[in-house]
This record gives sequence, structure tokens and C-alpha cells, in this order.
Amino acid sequence: MTDENTPPTGVVLMAYGTPRHPDEVEAYYTDIRRGRPPTPEALADLVARYDAIGGISPLAVLTADQRNALQGALDARAPGRFRVTLGLKHADPKVEAGAAQLARSGVDAIVGLVLAPHYSSYSIGQYQQRVRDGVDQAGASMPVVAIDSWATEPAFIEFLGDDLRSRHEAMTSALAEAGDDRSIRVVFTAHSLPQRIIDEGDPYPDQLRSTAEAVADELRLTEGDDWMIGWQSAGRTPEPWIGPDILQVIDDLGADPTVGGVIICACGFVADHLEVLYDLDIEARHRADDAGLLFDRTACVNDDEDVMDALARRVIDAVR
Repeated sequence: MTDENTPPTGVVLMAYGTPRHPDEVEAYYTDIRRGRPPTPEALADLVARYDAIGGISPLAVLTADQRNALQGALDARAPGRFRVTLGLKHADPKVEAGAAQLARSGVDAIVGLVLAPHYSSYSIGQYQQRVRDGVDQAGASMPVVAIDSWATEPAFIEFLGDDLRSRHEAMTSALAEAGDDRSIRVVFTAHSLPQRIIDEGDPYPDQLRSTAEAVADELRLTEGDDWMIGWQSAGRTPEPWIGPDILQVIDDLGADPTVGGVIICACGFVADHLEVLYDLDIEARHRADDAGLLFDRTACVNDDEDVMDALARRVIDAVR
């Protein structure tokens, strides 16, 4: 049992953030651009993408659901021992604010956990530093523990593998019923990063590969023949970003007469949002249709009970 006099441990659950209302899109875009307002053309393009998925992203609601699910899983395993708050990169509450709030509330330590499974110094590393900055801003002194990666968390791999298996079987049946003997390719994707980050030795591509290999092993898929890796949603900057881009991958698969369908396993994303609902469900699907390929993608984790419970166990283990 937990001693009621023991201070709780804080958890900053971090995510990218999103506008909650169309009126917030410009401020959100400006924050992404480090305070530089977007051009009218760039803003109109982003607004059009949100319009295409229903007017706004569901990410804010889903991230709150994930926080609630993690808190519930921690409460079930260690009642009263953990206090979870959100920290967002480009929306309120910001990461620093969430960490500072916890630090001032009397917690004995803080665990930083990002709702992204693959470590990169460019993403996860920056999130974790912002937790430390928030604790410093609060004038507090306490341990700050970072959970940097959960790329091969068994519950995560099982979630992806089970969903991919059912979709692969359905597409195989659809091709067979149509008398089509062409094969299916699975493409594992995550958000692209600038090539210079990778050239400096960042482990991000290896992290994605570890997830892809673990899921592929569950389904006995062979790299090259059955699956491959692609990247998506590269930033609109002059510098090169890592590839191949998912749209180019689909074009190449469409040019291969032996391939009849593509399934995207968007394992770099753990909630439905613009990069999934637009970049994949609309843009990539349209490209596949043009190429004469059947198209599907795996579900996002969102607040899946088993995955959230596995993350709760990781939080508990991190502070033991």
C-alpha cells in the first residue's frame, strides 16, 4: 500500500499540440514557425487541409483522452502515487508550464513521457529538455526521469501487428476475389526529419526500423518482398529531409506490375491527426487510386487500454 504521507510523483505527458478551433490556426502556425507569421498562401493551404478533415484536427481531444487513460492506468496500479499533466509543444499548456506546475505542487520527482515511440534528439530530446527547463523555472530541485523510447514496447507491437494482420488478410481476399494475383506491400512510416540531423548520427531511423522489424516478424513478412520503410510529412524548408517520401514510394509501387495493394503502417504516429487523416487518408490514398493500387492504413493507438497500461508500467518502472 502507498503511504498517504508520501508525495506523489509527477508525470508530464507530452505531445505536439494542435489548434482546438479554426480561430487558433494562425497562432498555432506562427508558433511552429518560431514566431514568424505564415504567408497568407501558406495559412490558406493549412486551413484547407483542416477543412478537408472536417474543419479541425481531433488531436486535442485524443491527447486529453490519452492523458486520462494513462492517469487511470497509473491509479489502478499505484493508487494516489502519480499525478499526470499534459505538456504540449505548440499549444497550451506548454511543456514548461506543465512541468513547472507539477514542480510547484509538491511532487517528489517528475517523469517525462512523450506520445511518440521513436527517439530523436530533434524531437524527444527537445521535449525532455523542456521538462527540465520548466522545473528550473519553478525554482525546484527534484529528480527528472526521461522515458526516451518505447519503439519496441510489446503492447505497442501487438497493437500494430494485430491490426495490420486483419487488414492484410482483408486486402489479400479482395485481390483474390477479383482474380488479381498481384502482391501487397506494407510501408512503415513516420514523420520525416531534416537529413542533417541524421547525418549527425541521430538514432531516429534505427528506432523506426526496430518497430518495423518487430511488427514484420510477428507477421512473418520479409523486407523487400513484403515490406519497406517510407517517410512522410516533410517540412517545407529548403534543406533536404529524409526519404523516400511516401508519395514517391506509392508511385514506384504503382509502376511495379507485381504489386496490387499497399498498406501503410503509420507507426510513427499514436493519435489520429492531420498527418494521418490528410497526408495519408486523403493524399496518399488519392495517389494509390491513381496508381491502380488498393490502399489501407493501420489504426492509430489513440487511448488503447493495453498500450496506455504498458506506458503506465514504464512510468512506474522508471521511478523505482
